[in-house]
Amino acid sequence: MRDWKLPRDGGCRCGQLRFRVTAPPIITMACHCTGCQRMTASAYSLSAAIPAAAFSVTQGEPVIGGLHGPSQHYFCGHCMSWLFTRPEGLDFFVNVRTTMLDDPSGFEPFVETWTREKLPWVTVPAVHRYDQLPPVEDYDGLAKAFAARP
Repeated sequence: MRDWKLPRDGGCRCGQLRFRVTAPPIITMACHCTGCQRMTASAYSLSAAIPAAAFSVTQGEPVIGGLHGPSQHYFCGHCMSWLFTRPEGLDFFVNVRTTMLDDPSGFEPFVETWTREKLPWVTVPAVHRYDQLPPVEDYDGLAKAFAARP
């Protein structure tokens, strides 16, 4: 088991919004979908599924941005940094953008999603790859394999 050096704090680019993570991630991911590419202005987004009870906004009020649907993306209302997502129907975790942590080290992606939309020159160290999202039946095994890493 890793030493996650908890709690970990993070925030937006301008510093008006801050958050805290108090438990290790369930899993870490890189998403290559074109939506994440556009929202990050990069080749992919990096995230960690954090147990919902272990995530809190400690300063500021996030606003909804990106897609305004059942899954909600939260941003700083001032600098518009994308901080976290609450996926539809998955209330037990918050998908935190790991690059928004003050210290994002140790959060390398374990799973790659939406690789069918991946830019051809991109390489990440993920152990598992999926053309889209993993099938629901894979999540338990992925979380157990992630937790068992040295």
